[in-house]
Amino acid sequence: MKKIYLDYAATTPVDKKVVEEMIPYFSEKFGNPSSIHQLGQEAMEGIDKARSQVADFLNCGTNEVIFTSGATESNNMTIKGVLKATQVENPHIITSAIEHHCVLNSCEIVQKDKIAEVSFVKVNKDGIINPDDIKSAIKENTVLVSVMYGNNEVGTIQPIAKIGQMLKEVNIERENKKLPKIYFHTDAVQAVNYLSCDVEELGVDFLSLSGHKIHGPKGVGVLYIKRGTKIKSIQQGGEQEYNLRAGTHNVPGIVGLGKAISLVLENREKMDAIKELRDYLINEVEKNIPNSRLNGSREFRLPHNANFSFQGVEGESLLMMLDQEGIAISTGSACSSASLAPSHVLLAMGIPPEIAHASIRFTLGKETTKDEIDYTLKVLVEKIKRLREISGM
Repeated sequence: MKKIYLDYAATTPVDKKVVEEMIPYFSEKFGNPSSIHQLGQEAMEGIDKARSQVADFLNCGTNEVIFTSGATESNNMTIKGVLKATQVENPHIITSAIEHHCVLNSCEIVQKDKIAEVSFVKVNKDGIINPDDIKSAIKENTVLVSVMYGNNEVGTIQPIAKIGQMLKEVNIERENKKLPKIYFHTDAVQAVNYLSCDVEELGVDFLSLSGHKIHGPKGVGVLYIKRGTKIKSIQQGGEQEYNLRAGTHNVPGIVGLGKAISLVLENREKMDAIKELRDYLINEVEKNIPNSRLNGSREFRLPHNANFSFQGVEGESLLMMLDQEGIAISTGSACSSASLAPSHVLLAMGIPPEIAHASIRFTLGKETTKDEIDYTLKVLVEKIKRLREISGM
């Protein structure tokens, strides 16, 4: 049976070059980087190199790069760490209705615990946020805005640089009024492979990313923290990561992330081919499958993402049928794939629950071929026809 992987937004295979870079740090250069002896310092050299690789990619200083266990931790650290550091009474956070659950849940918890108040800005039918809506939501006690760069479900790209510029102008006015600075955070997990993540261009104070989305290892990520930004640690126990993230470093993972991010620009040479295959998939689905709907923006969309709803078809049933044919896809974000609830992203875009339940996500990668897409299309047409016959459509 064929094995076709079309779930690159969930995770990516580790690049062989990354594996080669990591291997020595499991058994040869195994020291604890906090140790001052030679083995420890050898491990620290690997971390220092990775920190430089990340800093070069983000166009920031090495002391602005914090290694974490992944973007979920980075996002939690941002939201809770900023609130812990602020002197503002009853601080206010602004985020969007289509963020990853780790952002939404963190915001919901701090709101429930009366640590902060939160505004959830709506999106349009394509899943795009209007910067003016964020500006309208700002209050005197606003301390943080958090907006995802590229959506993990429908691939929508948000106008992060425009939001960053708007907040820069707002902060100048607030400084004159003696109001607290509003920090800007973006979850860039899905964007790193495809979009500029130059933090100066984006105008962000925080940026989160994960290694396993860029052909690096799982269990390691980064939080960029702009120099001078007020944030406190939410995890105690040691002085690692500039006293912001206690715990022994995951040295092989960090080394692997550094190598993976150094390969991103090289892999972007394949972006046009990925987008061309993605567009071919979209066009063929729309041409050959009646009552199909592409979810999300056609123009402002990550080049590897295609999210569809098929009328009369339950997404989970279609996923299982395709899996039986060796095709791996998703019905939404991988982190919530066990949930039978309709996608909060699609609902926020105004899509009815019954259509949201009928959605599946294809995400392509650098290894994807046209033969794989052709086979997927053939199976997709057959299975949707079968499911619609069963449902009486």
